[in-house]
Parts: sequence; structure tokens; C-alpha cells
Amino acid sequence: MRSSRVRLLGGIVFAVMAAGIFNLGPGSGFIEPPTAQAQNFGSRTVTGIVVDEDSKPVSGAIVFLRNQKTKTIRSYTSTAKGTFYFAQVSMVQDFDLWAEKGKQKSTTKTVSSWDSRKEFATELKLK
Repeated sequence: MRSSRVRLLGGIVFAVMAAGIFNLGPGSGFIEPPTAQAQNFGSRTVTGIVVDEDSKPVSGAIVFLRNQKTKTIRSYTSTAKGTFYFAQVSMVQDFDLWAEKGKQKSTTKTVSSWDSRKEFATELKLK
């Protein structure tokens, strides 16, 4: 009688685990402590156009993207149509973005880690 109860209980536990209702495997927290899971916040692209005071595209402007924490700077020279493009920009860091050409400079914009857009597009106006 006892043996049949043990087999019945074992069968129920097996069925529940097989169905995925109750997990006793690695990372479940029942046999061993739960494991930390890495979060992939990914990266974004930062694109836009550099324009003059008359809103005309500016080619050859240097666009800067500075990490606010590490102070590392990436740069891009705007195309003939005034466009710029930065790929693989971390979504968990904050960045300053601005453009310069000669003595003209745009206002600095912030690419914030709080902004969840995968594609950050903006206009940088030289003054």
C-alpha cells in the first residue's frame, strides 16, 4: 500500500515538472540559489541632419557624440546632404550630441538612457 502511494506521488511530481508547472531544476531557486540573468538593453542609432540658420543642409560639419560618464567622444563628418549617423550607441548611457563647423556650433542635445527609442533622430542647427 505504501509503495503504491510513493509511486503515485512520484508520478504526480514527474507530471507536474514535465508540464512545466513547477520547476526544481537549475536556476529555480528550490535546489540552488536563483541565478542572475543578464539583461540586454541593446543599442540604438543616432541620426540626423546638420543645418545652418536658414535650415539648409551643411556638409563637412563635425558631429560629436560624447559619453557623459566616460567622456569618450565619437565623431562623424556630415555628408553632402548634411546627414550624420552613429551606430551601436548604448541605451544605458547618456550622451551629449552637438555639431561644429568653423566658428559655428549647435546647441548640445542629450541622448538620454531614459529615452527608449531604438532610433534617435534630430536636427542640429549651427549658429
